[in-house]
Amino acid sequence: MIAEEGGDAAACAADVTEDAQCRAMVETALTQFGRLDLLDNNVGIASTGSVVDEDPQLWRRVMQVNVDSMFLASRHAIPAMIKTAGAGAIVNVASIAALRPRGMTAYSTSKGAVIALTRAMAVDHGPQSIRVNCVAPGPVYTPMVAAGGMSPAARERRRQASVLGMEGSGWDVGCAVRFLLSNDARFITGQTLVVDGGATLVSRPRATDSQ
Repeated sequence: MIAEEGGDAAACAADVTEDAQCRAMVETALTQFGRLDLLDNNVGIASTGSVVDEDPQLWRRVMQVNVDSMFLASRHAIPAMIKTAGAGAIVNVASIAALRPRGMTAYSTSKGAVIALTRAMAVDHGPQSIRVNCVAPGPVYTPMVAAGGMSPAARERRRQASVLGMEGSGWDVGCAVRFLLSNDARFITGQTLVVDGGATLVSRPRATDSQ
């Protein structure tokens, strides 16, 4: 898709829970393109247990994937941005589960940590011209959700969770990320942009599968 619009793209597989692989990922980008301007930290796994019945190992794994990965990727990306571009922009992807938990305690906690991490990074690196913002998606329909075998009824509940009465998609989230990474958002940092069709504005119950 990028090539069709006249751009250049390259894929790099990495385990972003591993510090060395995050370093290698950044080095690959620099080798390919000569500079680093932007980072979108978009990774996450979920678990549905409460603090009483959650498995401690799974709790740690959720935190490792959802929070540690953003720390590690940013740890290597920020110096590269400063060195090669003199500035940069980062977007961390959280979830409305951090703002309005409905179970999924480990997931909600990890995404709350992502919001706090975003704000701390914005303060730490603003003086170096690094902007850091966060997107909190609501219930959207994506290929990953479809692959999970979501029923038509569950999909309809997600649509109804929006006060707009429409179904969100990954493109809605992507457009918000693109805005925050662009120069149009040059005076925005440390903020969380909710992309949920207004779901967090109302109190209608949502099933835990709607994240």
